[in-house]
Amino acid sequence: MSTSSDRRDNGPGGADDKQRQLDAVRVDLTGTELTTNQGVKIDHTDDSLTVGERGPTLLDDFHAREKITHFDHERIPERVVHARGSGAYGYFQPYDDWLAPYTVAEFLTNPSVQTPTFVRFSTVAGSRGSADTVRDVRGFATKFYTRQGNYDLVGNNMPVFFIQDGIKFPDFVHAVKPEPHNEIPQAQSAHDTLWDFVAQQPETLHMIMWLMSDRALPRSFRMMQGFGVHTFRLVNAEGRGTFVKFHWKPILGVHSLVWDECQKIAGKDPDFNRRDLWESIEAGNFPEYELGVQLVPESDEFAFDFDLLDATKIIPEEQVPVRPVGRMTLNHNPDNFFAETEQVAFHTANIVPGIDFTNDPLLQTRNFSYLDTQLIRLGGPNFPFIPVNQAITPVTNNQRDGYHQTMIHKGRTSYFKNTLSGGCPALGGPWPDVFSHYQEKVEGHKIRKRSESFKDFYSQATLFWNSMSDPEKKHIVAAFRFELGHVAHKHVRQAVVDQLNHVDHNLAVMVAGGIGVNPPEREVQPNHGRSSPALSQLNTAMDSAFSRKVAILVAEGVDGVAVRALVDQLKEHGAIPELLAPHDGAVRTADGDELQVDAAINTMASVLYDGVVVPCGPQSVQMLASDGYAVHFVTEAYKHHKAVAAFGAGVDLLDQPWASVQLARDDEPVVVDQGVVTSAKARNDLPAEFATAFCDALAKHRAWERSTDGVPA
Repeated sequence: MSTSSDRRDNGPGGADDKQRQLDAVRVDLTGTELTTNQGVKIDHTDDSLTVGERGPTLLDDFHAREKITHFDHERIPERVVHARGSGAYGYFQPYDDWLAPYTVAEFLTNPSVQTPTFVRFSTVAGSRGSADTVRDVRGFATKFYTRQGNYDLVGNNMPVFFIQDGIKFPDFVHAVKPEPHNEIPQAQSAHDTLWDFVAQQPETLHMIMWLMSDRALPRSFRMMQGFGVHTFRLVNAEGRGTFVKFHWKPILGVHSLVWDECQKIAGKDPDFNRRDLWESIEAGNFPEYELGVQLVPESDEFAFDFDLLDATKIIPEEQVPVRPVGRMTLNHNPDNFFAETEQVAFHTANIVPGIDFTNDPLLQTRNFSYLDTQLIRLGGPNFPFIPVNQAITPVTNNQRDGYHQTMIHKGRTSYFKNTLSGGCPALGGPWPDVFSHYQEKVEGHKIRKRSESFKDFYSQATLFWNSMSDPEKKHIVAAFRFELGHVAHKHVRQAVVDQLNHVDHNLAVMVAGGIGVNPPEREVQPNHGRSSPALSQLNTAMDSAFSRKVAILVAEGVDGVAVRALVDQLKEHGAIPELLAPHDGAVRTADGDELQVDAAINTMASVLYDGVVVPCGPQSVQMLASDGYAVHFVTEAYKHHKAVAAFGAGVDLLDQPWASVQLARDDEPVVVDQGVVTSAKARNDLPAEFATAFCDALAKHRAWERSTDGVPA
């Protein structure tokens, strides 16, 4: 885990070069005087120029007109999809050069090169003002500022997509967006048009299974996988191609919220994921991701029971393992959201030597769509020169003029070939120093027809279902019931259930039972029984409490000695403890000292934390027991299967009918049962094993074995 923001200077085009490039355009206004955009100093900016104190405003007031005009034009069109985003700078570095036989892309093969990056995480369906914790796909787009030019890996947190051909993208987005007659609902897929589309387009079902799973509810961007989605092509020095799929795996593991938490967080803190990313980087808890690849020789293009060019399919990791390439660390927040996060422009066609496309029909359309989108959003063809988009390599071509041209080109030629400028800029070469399109023979009739190899719509949706653990399956069923329960037209509900019957009969029956439609009488086809353990989040990393947020509930008379010791121990494990009390400020401890409180309980919520601890102190516990916010805080954390702990008198707060676990009694040092950690000890007797056991429970993310059926909602 990274602990500092030190960057290495790897020579021309290294990580430091991008920082110097950005530093050159950053402006610190500390100690400056107010001016117009023309640099004219201004002595008054609070009142317009008028005829007398109450007379009409004059057009002579050039300063007011400039100020208002700029304000009127400050907003640009938001992205049609992925409008709500968060960004961060970082760097990527390969572990070694094992990929060199497959690609000439230096940033993937030279372990001495540290490539600067900018990553934008986003939701897909909602507007810029929507909440972070909606059920949705998340964008995971990475711009690599390589020494060979900019490369954009524009992916999502799910490895497949809803459609196979990009011509259907407008239809899908129109279906999932707020319905046009009333612009409702915002950032939600739980409405008629989306599910009508799904029922009519069975190719969506694999992605819909992912969307109904916990993958659509990430705990944080730091605990979220990323995928390139498409099959791309690596090209080596000899011009030989290899199919590749890209994977980002977070070092902290892949963890999710539960749906009840998501809905409550949207009200308590709609910026939950954005805030988490920002605060983690500011605190030096830098998010880290390992880039891995699945490689398929071109000779094996047709060796699978699905088409490699089909973006609704995965290559199961059990068939083709993901091999690690290198690691990305995000270590620097943007200085200005608009200038950087909002203006960053990604494009699937931004590639470098050693990486090329395939004939994936969804990818081919994206290669047109992204550029077209940037032209309207960012006001013209010069958006690549906005600092966040600017390459670290020199840009030398004959493209001129246009909106927002920031370069002053010298000379009299802007064409190729020429003799008046010595033939410059001249063509580069040879390969692999320049980009050269992968050569393959293409021939055929012009037709509009989907390949037969794309027409298996159900088997991988079944694979996903079979791969889920019991808790994950329960969440998927509950998600379908919630979503379809908001669909007004019964025939649409029925049609979706009929489609689910092609995925798994029991799934369809369980969903039908909750939404008031007829369950299928028989299965359409037997479940093939195959599974891929890598698809279940229960098989992710669960060995670290690093950066997990812990609420310690305190009140007057709390055991301050033990609380201070616990805080230190939790920090040693990498957790982030915060003290919450019935009021803000400070609380008086049992020994007459004071503990500074981080926040009042009624301004926070258990859904904003990964675990909760109730310390000793009879007076403190009595006050917490009489505080409805505190009692609900603990009850809700237990209900959501989170790590819950108490010691000394604090155990009494957990001694409730709904806490069907073993609690420490008398002199028991530490008792752990289903993610609940208790100890009868207090003050100087609190054993260090208490914090260790609690952090082990935090690392597991949830205690799914805990029964919470009787817990008050």
